[in-house]
Amino acid sequence: MKILVGMSGGVDSSVTALLLKQAGHEVIGATMAIWDDKISAHLPEHASGCFAPDKDDIESARNVCEKIGIEHLVLDCREEYQKIVLANFKSEYKSGRTPNPCVICNANIKFNVLPMSAKRQGIAFDKFATGHYAGISYNEQTKRYQITRGIDAKKDQSYFLYRLQQEQLAEILLPLGCKNKSEIREIARNAGLSVSDKPDSQDFYSGAINDILQFTPQTGNFVNSAGKILGTHQGYWNFTIGQRRGLGISAPRPLYVIAINKEDNEVVLGFAEDCLQTKLLADNWVWQAPQPNEHFYCSAKIRSSQTPCDVEVTPLNDKEYEVTFLAPQSAITPGQSVVLYNNDAIIGGGIIK
Repeated sequence: MKILVGMSGGVDSSVTALLLKQAGHEVIGATMAIWDDKISAHLPEHASGCFAPDKDDIESARNVCEKIGIEHLVLDCREEYQKIVLANFKSEYKSGRTPNPCVICNANIKFNVLPMSAKRQGIAFDKFATGHYAGISYNEQTKRYQITRGIDAKKDQSYFLYRLQQEQLAEILLPLGCKNKSEIREIARNAGLSVSDKPDSQDFYSGAINDILQFTPQTGNFVNSAGKILGTHQGYWNFTIGQRRGLGISAPRPLYVIAINKEDNEVVLGFAEDCLQTKLLADNWVWQAPQPNEHFYCSAKIRSSQTPCDVEVTPLNDKEYEVTFLAPQSAITPGQSVVLYNNDAIIGGGIIK
């Protein structure tokens, strides 16, 4: 089988390509270029994360491909990345919400623009593979594909893939879903890959959010839930629900952001218990299982690192669902995703409204 592997220059995608080559497949490595020096000229030179200068990562992927003896492509995805991922990022923050750019990037760029760009260049392949720690299964009863949780609970990335459509799921391979991170690094070391001990990318972007947003500072108030002014800030978009650091407000107990009022440029602060909620409303759903039309029980995540917790899901109409948690959750954040699971398989997910 001929397989195109999305390679980021890290250890996971590198070992994915290696394992597929060792299994006898014809493998091609493909790295997407998303960093535009002209668009990103105002960002700090030391920026790191998924959105950062990618010259070194491209070179790293190229070196790995040379080491394991496969072709390497660099595919220009800059225009689409700016129009889709960065535009959504800015729009959501402007709306007082906190987006998850990795979720948007996976569905629209990594698993769409990247393989399609290869096809437009005449590169034929049977499957597209990545180094995500997740699995994929086909449900014979529903005749649908579903993403499943990776066996390494600390590295499971299924949450980031919930927006993949059925036609995408039918064409992908996720070889690392059945492996642990320590095993992957050991495979890389034994193969003499230079990326064996390369640190993982931890964040979308390492610097201040407004480096990317470029919004003009605007003085607003920190207030408590009663409306009392506690101090000032330079724009509600610099904050997210549950944030504790960088507030600069003294109090007898740690303060957290509990709400954002973009109309009045207010950031509402409270204590840890004020961050707890039991319900959320979500829309913009993508279903990997058949779309439900009546209430049901399952488990859910509201952040990637969370252990799925028990919920009741109630459809309000064909676009909006209410999710009720059996135990209170901290910092339920508009703009982030809620992902529903049946055991280890994703049912679907939506954007918290």
